[in-house]
Formats: sequence, structure tokens, C-alpha cells
Amino acid sequence: MMHPTPDHTVADVDTHTLKQWLHDGGEIALLDVREHGQYGESHLFYAVPLPYSRLEVDVVRLAPRRDVRMAIYDEGGDDATALRAARALAALGYTNVHRLAGGIAQWREDGYAAFAGVNVPSKTFGELAEEVFHTPRIGARELAERQRRGDDLIVLDGRPYSEYQKMSIPGGVCCPNGELALRAHTLAKSPQTTIVVNCAGRTRSIIGAQTLINLGVPNPVYALENGTQGWYLEDLQLEHGALRRYGDDIAPQDLPALAQRSAALAERHGVPMVSAGDVQAWLDDAARSTFLCDVRSAEEYAQGSLPGAQHTPGGQLIQATDQYVAVRGARIVVFDAEGVRAPVIASWLRQMGWDASVLKEGVRARLALRVDRTPAPQIRVLDDAALAEAMAQGAQLLDIRPGMRYRARHIEGARWAIRPRLDRLRLDASRPVVLLAEDAALAAWAAQDLKALGVDDVSANTGTPAGWSAQGIALASTPDEPADADCIDYLFFVHDRHDGNKAAARQYLAWETNLVRQIDDRERAAYRFPAG
Repeated sequence: MMHPTPDHTVADVDTHTLKQWLHDGGEIALLDVREHGQYGESHLFYAVPLPYSRLEVDVVRLAPRRDVRMAIYDEGGDDATALRAARALAALGYTNVHRLAGGIAQWREDGYAAFAGVNVPSKTFGELAEEVFHTPRIGARELAERQRRGDDLIVLDGRPYSEYQKMSIPGGVCCPNGELALRAHTLAKSPQTTIVVNCAGRTRSIIGAQTLINLGVPNPVYALENGTQGWYLEDLQLEHGALRRYGDDIAPQDLPALAQRSAALAERHGVPMVSAGDVQAWLDDAARSTFLCDVRSAEEYAQGSLPGAQHTPGGQLIQATDQYVAVRGARIVVFDAEGVRAPVIASWLRQMGWDASVLKEGVRARLALRVDRTPAPQIRVLDDAALAEAMAQGAQLLDIRPGMRYRARHIEGARWAIRPRLDRLRLDASRPVVLLAEDAALAAWAAQDLKALGVDDVSANTGTPAGWSAQGIALASTPDEPADADCIDYLFFVHDRHDGNKAAARQYLAWETNLVRQIDDRERAAYRFPAG
């Protein structure tokens, strides 16, 4: 049952109604508007993280249709974040916003499960996929022994290059999962070569290995059990800063067979191949949300894409769908340039329960999509020299960069602040305020909140510690400030599992494998694995 809140600015929805909404087949955007650290500690299964600090910057990308059914929540009790978010959404033109009465505290009190971690629906899917497909796996010790013997094998790291460079299996080559269908044959040139796919933990290893198996590659294929964490837990050395990655040497004559193989996989999973005309009609349909997703590499996307398309690298679109799409029940249209990668990605999205299709014409399609961007409010941006001058004249400095960046290095005397808690500050409204931010748009929206609190003279600086230091501005480091309890933007959830803490690594792996036991029957039924 819905009822108006006391100030009549937003409708409330109770927990039981929201639970029904999440499974009634209609479109719904469920947004957790708390900060990233709070979300990571405990959230609803289908909730998409949209911190109030970034709300106006990200919401139109994640939920473009302004009349989509939307539910938002915060902690509950005296937490007013959801109310602030509801007002901000209304100002942006969202007309169907509902606040979860009592927040996540009421959700838990009413007996519904809350989940730790991030990308939970995707990670749960990976664990279920291993159960359904019985994906072959290899342990770290066995792989290390095979490498020592010089066996004919190759390790393919299914993560993005930036993650791969942080830590990797010795000898491993970066080939993100979304690229496997197109490039694996250039890396494992012999059908006798054993292919081992790894990630940092479990799910991308499983999905990457199963991708190659589903495509029917002749090679023996395994997922590395527990990824780089499993390797580390066996006291084996990881590489750091490795530079090996796939090449762009796809022979044109190979493409027809690769595309045919991918198309056959897509057909087995009921993936529609749709024309540009079909997609244009969907994009023009005001009653349904359609997301246009370019699954190619970052380098290809940078050279040009379709109007309004998001860059959603294929492997990451599967692994972290909630970073790109916030509307359950929406259409997802994926495309590439050659017809090899997109059908594979769509086959997985269909199994995850998404209404996913492949754009037949790919990046060459002619589409007209009105890109609806929300301009940030105007804010005066000071360069580093002007910042130094403002400081000399007594400006108050609020550092709204991530809390861990502040701890590492910040301007001496600057106070750390975070947007949902700006009302807790005791600012002198007669003195100017300079917001130190990594993004001027984030500062501009925070400035709006300060002005609502009576602070009118607000400007921004988007500099770096190196630039500040060059202007003679004194810097400081405070490893314990802000305190952990105040760093609501930082996910402490087993955060040091890659930094020498074996207990944290074991805790993370136990969390991941336990996800399938936490979901209820309706959440499990939303996945659509093949029968048999």
C-alpha cells in the first residue's frame, strides 16, 4: 500500500509491495541512494548503487525514461538521504518515484534478505552457471605444476586490462571475457592447447571458460578455481604490472566462421537479431526503456559509436550489469562491428533474465537517438593559482573527493565532506567556500545543496595534490582521518583481499559461493538457464 509522506513530496511504498513490484514483470528501477560503502555492506538483491553524491550525474544514463517506475531507499530511521534524492529526481523530471518506507532497516525487519558486496545478481548468476553447466575447473597447485612441466597451455585473464595489471597469474595474457569469442583462437593457435581462464575470484573465470565451451572450441578449457585469490592462498607468487594482452591480428578470412559460430550459439538461446528499423522503433517508444550497448573494446569505442550508445565492454556487461542498466524489465540491444562478440554477450544476458537482442547492422546501423543529458548547474571553477589566492583571502575549503584520496594527500586545513552530510557542517555563511573535487559536475550539484543551506558563495577546484604543491600550497596526509565510520563512500567489505590478508580473501570467496543459498525462489526463477 502506498501513502504520501508527511511533506507530500514523494510517495512511500511498503516492503511487501516493493517485493511484489520486483517480480511482477513490469519495468522498475530500484536505486540505493546511500554511498558506495554503505551499499556494499548491505543492500537489496536487485538494487543498483546510485549514491546521492552522484545522483544527477548518473541517473539519466542508468534510468533514461523519466516516467519509469522507480523505488529508492536509504538506511531508514532518521536518514533523510532518500527524501533528498526524491526531491532531486523530481527536479530532473522523474514523475513516478517511490521511497521505501523505513528504508533497508524496515526491509530486514520484515524478514527480507539483504546482501553484502557488489554486482550481486551477476555474481550469483556466475555461481549458478557453474552448477548448471558443470564448468570444468583447475586448482592453482595443479596449474602451477603444469606450468612448471612446460605443458601446452595458456592462461587467459578475463578481466579488463587495468585489473589484470594489478595482479595476474604468471604468464597469463589479458583477454577480457567479452573478447574471447573473437580473439581466443589467435592466442591458443593449436586445438590441443589447454586454455585456463582466470579472474580475481570466481565468476568471470566461470563465465569466460563456459563461453569458450558453449562456442564449441576444440581445446580443453578450464576455469581457474578462485582466480588470483586462490593462487595467492596457495602461497604462489602473483605478477604485478604485467603487460601481456591480446593483439588485434584477426585475419579477415576468419570472421565468417567465427560469426557463424556465435550466431548458432545465440540462436540456441533464443537471442533475437533485430534490424536498425526495429531498434529505432524501440528507441522512439516512450512506454518502454531501451539501452543501446556497445560491447567492443575501449579503443574501438573511442574511434566512434552509435548516438546515445553506452560503452559496455562485453565481459563487464555480464559481470557488472548494474553499473550500466538500472531498469529491470528494460530492453538491452548489444552491438559490435563484426557480429562475433555481441551474439555471445546477448546469449548470456538472456540467461540472466534480460530482454536482450543483437543489432544486426552493428556499429554501421543508422539510428537517431536523442541523447538526454542533464546539464550541471553553473559553478565557477578556480585554477590552482586562483585557489591559492582564495585561501589567502580566508576561503573555507571542503574536500569532497573520495575519503581515501583525502587520507592519502590533501590540502592542509581542508575539511573532508560528503554531499549527503553537508548539513552536518558548521560553515560560516559569510565566507566563501571552495569545493575540492575530481569532477566539476559533482561539485556543482553539491554547491546546490550548500546554497539551500544558506551558503551562497561557492566555487570549485578540480586540481591534484601535485598541482596544489606546485603553487606552494601545503599538503597533509591523515591515514586515520576521516575515520572509518565516516568513510561511507568506501567499501571496506573484505577490501584488503588482494593486499596480503588471507583471511579477507577466504571471507570473500566464502561470500561469493554462498550467494546462491541466500536468494529466494523468485530471484532464482528470474534466471533462464537452458532446460536439461
